[in-house]
Amino acid sequence: MDLNLLTALDALLEENSVQGAADRLRLSAPAMSRTLGRIRRATGDDILVRSGQVMVPTPRALELRAEAKDVVRRATTLLTPQRQIDLAAVSRVFVIRCHDALLAGLAPALLDVVTESMPLATVRFVGEAANDSHELQRGYVDVEIGASSSPAPEILSEMVGTDRLVAAMRPDNPLAIESMTPASFAAARHVIVSRRGRTRGSIDDVLSGLGVERRAFAVVPTSTTALEVVAESNAVAVVAERSCATAMRRLGVVGRDLPFGLPDTPAIMLWHRRNDSDQPHLWLRRQVRQALAAALTNIGHVSLSD
Repeated sequence: MDLNLLTALDALLEENSVQGAADRLRLSAPAMSRTLGRIRRATGDDILVRSGQVMVPTPRALELRAEAKDVVRRATTLLTPQRQIDLAAVSRVFVIRCHDALLAGLAPALLDVVTESMPLATVRFVGEAANDSHELQRGYVDVEIGASSSPAPEILSEMVGTDRLVAAMRPDNPLAIESMTPASFAAARHVIVSRRGRTRGSIDDVLSGLGVERRAFAVVPTSTTALEVVAESNAVAVVAERSCATAMRRLGVVGRDLPFGLPDTPAIMLWHRRNDSDQPHLWLRRQVRQALAAALTNIGHVSLSD
């Protein structure tokens, strides 16, 4: 079915004239006559018939007039680019997933701007899942912030910034005072952060290459929990420096350069393609990007280096 016939039908029933409909749609009269013939074949009705010097609609055409106009109006609205939205009238729940430590630096600034510009909206923050999930694909999460790039073709991503890993410890921890080597680092009591409960990771691979091994004193699912343990003991935890800055400052924990090289950790924002051009979602992503970039450049704790 050629849905362009609906536009022609609406014009014909509005103008009651082949020439008038042709002028309205910027077509020639013969072209509009051919279109009327197609409409007649499609509907099984003459639609317009000549009565003296004018064309008059058939009873069937009169029945279709209001419905055809409404369908064309709705189709035009559907296919017209979205106008500027009224943020103050948007009443939606947006779900943002990121790890706990970053949340402390991201949430206050983001909520300030959302409260001011989109007061009817709700932002729901959720923690990272223990296992790989498909909640972005299923529409349960609007924006996810992590260190991995797009897991599927329909998931779009943008790297907002980077963070670096540091050894977090109390200021009176021997490693905060003495010169730290791979061996002394490995010998410390380690609190390992793993949402899956793993006792080994990329750091252990680096240490193995240097000929030393560390032992897991404890394994916890979040960086904030690791920092809580570190703040009350002589344990050490490897965390993202900027993401954890707020928690480290609150707990009085310092960060020290690792005695070996590690690549920076990317901070990647992900969202589903279905939301790419949705105006409220687009506005929210812009605010998340700005708040995240600010959080990744603000280090408010004491950082020690050799």
